[in-house]
Amino acid sequence: MSGKANPYDNAKMESFFRTLKVEEVYMSNYETYEDILASILYFIEEVYNRKRLHSSLGYVSPEEFEYKFNKDKSHQLFLT
Repeated sequence: MSGKANPYDNAKMESFFRTLKVEEVYMSNYETYEDILASILYFIEEVYNRKRLHSSLGYVSPEEFEYKFNKDKSHQLFLT
């Protein structure tokens, strides 16, 4: 997150927090702190990183993007 007088650094985190609130927090009824922790961790690990499509990554999930990046990177090593 950004330091003072540099608001543009916060844009990605603000976008993430908005997504977290809209797609998880506002849709859930938590009863305990453990419920909150488990639900948010599940959302981040299973939904946000593995299933949710991200426009900035060409409408693929971060996990798929990373897989393709590493596959292309290892393929290039063999070509050089």
